[in-house]
Amino acid sequence: MKAAQLVSYRKPLEIREVDTPEPSGEQVLVRIAGAGVCHSDLHLIEGMFPLPFLPLTLGHENTGYVENIGSRVTGFEQGAPVAVYGAWNRRSDRFSWKGEGNLSNVNDWVGVGHNGGYAEYLLVPTYKYLLPLNEIDPVRATPLVDAGLTSYRAINKLRSNVYPGSTVVLIGIGGQGQYAVQYSKLMLPQVKTVAIDIDDSKLAAARKLGADEIINSACDNPLKIIKDITNDEGCQGVVDFVGSSETMNMAYSLLGRQGKMVIVGLNGGKLEIVPDMLVNEAEVTTSNWGTMLELSEVISLAESGKLKIQFEKMGLDSVNEALEKLSSGSVNGRMILTP
Repeated sequence: MKAAQLVSYRKPLEIREVDTPEPSGEQVLVRIAGAGVCHSDLHLIEGMFPLPFLPLTLGHENTGYVENIGSRVTGFEQGAPVAVYGAWNRRSDRFSWKGEGNLSNVNDWVGVGHNGGYAEYLLVPTYKYLLPLNEIDPVRATPLVDAGLTSYRAINKLRSNVYPGSTVVLIGIGGQGQYAVQYSKLMLPQVKTVAIDIDDSKLAAARKLGADEIINSACDNPLKIIKDITNDEGCQGVVDFVGSSETMNMAYSLLGRQGKMVIVGLNGGKLEIVPDMLVNEAEVTTSNWGTMLELSEVISLAESGKLKIQFEKMGLDSVNEALEKLSSGSVNGRMILTP
C-alpha cells in the first residue's frame, strides 16, 4: 500500500510502498477515507517531539471503512464507516481506567508511536477505538476526530466558569477555532463570544459561525476592546489555540477576576506572570485532545446537523503541498488527505 512517511526530521515526507497489514485478534484494518493535516504534524516533522522510531507514517485524525477484521472483533462488519479515536494506549493506568486515553503516554498514539493514516490503510490495535458513523460521510467527519474534539474539550473546561452576560474569547480561528466558535454558542448560552485572529478571512468565517465580536489583533487593541465590551471587568474565559508567547500573554491580560485561560496551541510560548496578576485569582490550565466519550458527543452533534464542517481536500500524493499550505496559514478550515 501507499503511505506518506517521515523518514528524516525537517525533510519532506516520502511517498513509499509498504506492506498492507493483516489484522488479528481485536485488530481492525481500516481503509482510509480521510486523514486530517494538523499543526502538530508540522511540529513532529520539525523534531519538536522526538518520535520512538523512523520512518513513521503520520496522521492521527482518521476516518474510513472497515476493510478486514481479526477473529475477536465484534460489532463491526466489512464496509462499515468509522471514525478512529487516536489516543491509543498499551497499558492500564489511572487515565485509561477513567477513559482519558488522551492523558496516557503520547508515544502510544496513532501517527506518533504507531503508523498513522497518511496511507491507504490503517491498522487499528482494537475495535474499541472505532466509532460508527451513521449519518455523516466519513471524509466530512474527518476533522471531528481532532480539530472538532480538541476544541470541544477546551470549551467544556469553561462551562463551570462562565455565567449569563459574561464574555469568552477565542484566539486563533483556524481549524480548531472555527469549531470552538460553534461550541461556545451551543454550550455556553447567554455568553458573548469574541474571536481574535490576524487574518480577516478567518475572522469573517468566525462571524458567519456565530461570533458576537471579531478582533484583528494585528491592527486593533484587544485589551481595550475587551475592556469596553465587559465594562472593564475582563473576560471570564479565554482559549488560546495558537500557544505563542504573544498570544498567551495577550490571553492572560484579557482575563477578569477568577477568569480561566485554557492553552491548546503548541507553539512553545512562555507565559510571564507578574505580581499584579495574582490578585485576580485567575486560573491557567491546558487542554489536550479529548476522550472517546467526548468524540462520540462531537459526532452526535455533527450528525444532528448542529455543526458546520469546513474543509479542503488534497490527494495523498500532494501531502507536502498540503503541509506547506497549512504552514503558511492558507487553509480554510481543515485540510484532509484522501488516498
